[in-house]
Amino acid sequence: MVAFGGNALLRAGEKGTFEEQLANVERTCAQLCHLVARGYDIVIGHGNGPQVGNGLLRQEAGKKVFGLEAMPMDFCGAETQGSIAYLIETGMEHVLRRAGLARPVVSLVTRVEVPADDPGFQNPTKPVGPYYMEPGKDGATYRQDPAGRGWRKVVASPRPVSIRNIDLVERLAREGYIVVTVGGGGIPVVKDAEGFHGVEAVIDKDLASALAAVTMKADEFYILTDVPKVYIHFHTPEQQALDTMTVAEARRYLAEGMFAEGSMAPKVRAGIYFVENGGGQCVITEASELGNSACGTRIIP
Repeated sequence: MVAFGGNALLRAGEKGTFEEQLANVERTCAQLCHLVARGYDIVIGHGNGPQVGNGLLRQEAGKKVFGLEAMPMDFCGAETQGSIAYLIETGMEHVLRRAGLARPVVSLVTRVEVPADDPGFQNPTKPVGPYYMEPGKDGATYRQDPAGRGWRKVVASPRPVSIRNIDLVERLAREGYIVVTVGGGGIPVVKDAEGFHGVEAVIDKDLASALAAVTMKADEFYILTDVPKVYIHFHTPEQQALDTMTVAEARRYLAEGMFAEGSMAPKVRAGIYFVENGGGQCVITEASELGNSACGTRIIP
């Protein structure tokens, strides 16, 4: 299981054009060819934060200019899941062809079940969409940005408990397909009498990918980010790169505040979850390092 970070699609200073995002995706997918060439079966998860934000901006403009009704967060998640999966599927096919590797690629828009009583719904903390001069009056929850950039809508970030159709994802992967799934953490849904319905929430994409990896009994879980290894005392004179962390060490570093929330901390928690629930090892690294068999920081039992 490989979880793409945000820089796999959109990098600092870019406008987010289709051409820019496809070029970024191809650069990341080219690094996965190292794993394909070593015989790995691969499932890809990915983030969608900037794309959802841009989608919400387009909705805002459409509402002001044309009176169009805004769509709920689960719908926005489904839109971006499909469009990003299209980019990854296209980019992956391009690099496989160039490398002379014959592997089919398929994408699945994926719903992920969350508990209806998750405490996150009572205390939403995940910021989404644009900044406003004042809180909106649409019934949603808004929080003031600590950096003074304005007010921003916040939604729940509930824990994922099951992934719809993950058995099909596993079957396709074991048959040799490269599968793109649980994009943006998956479309958040809760169970009801008629099946499932979407909710205003954003699931952590690394935790959703970890759940997918555990459910499919994946051997390894790679979390791709913008640094080659995990560091303690990051950006200080005592900065130290870690080659390995046991689960106990990772928990201790988290408790000591070594990893920033919204950055490395969620990735380390996802790695812990994978290893504690039967996974072999989690590797946190930069995509360009994948050609090195000893790349990244490895979380081990």
